[in-house]
Amino acid sequence: MELKTVQLTIPEEANIIVGQAHFIKTVEDLYEIMVTTVPGVKFGIAFNEASGPCLIRSDGNDEDLIKTAVKNCAEMKAGHVFNIVMQGAYPINMLDRVKNCQEVCAVFCATANPVQAVIATSDQGCGVLGVIDGNSPRGIESAQDKKDRAGLLRTLIGYKR
Repeated sequence: MELKTVQLTIPEEANIIVGQAHFIKTVEDLYEIMVTTVPGVKFGIAFNEASGPCLIRSDGNDEDLIKTAVKNCAEMKAGHVFNIVMQGAYPINMLDRVKNCQEVCAVFCATANPVQAVIATSDQGCGVLGVIDGNSPRGIESAQDKKDRAGLLRTLIGYKR
């Protein structure tokens, strides 16, 4: 078995959800989740089929984001893996709906951070062991850091009023 990391592409002002699913209908169901959860979201979905013709299936409503999702799936080469690359919404807006999709087995990450997929390759194919999401901690939150976090959530993101 060989291990490697694959740097995933996330465009500026975008987020990504990476997961594993089990059925060709995944693309259609994830598409419906995206458009019905956050009207106006721009997104691309790609899914690596793991049997039959083993194609990268894709859909979405933004050609550049579709191409990015397809590129990520092609570089990962892992069967039954999907990427949703989105702009105009945060993963928190639809993550529960994605996780509750009948075909979804696991979600590896939902992030805007630089992310690497840890890929294992065997004689059979490739699989995702996990992800490296962002950077390692540099310290422990101070009282001022807590105030800054609360301010970010309330003013920049509008989480609470």
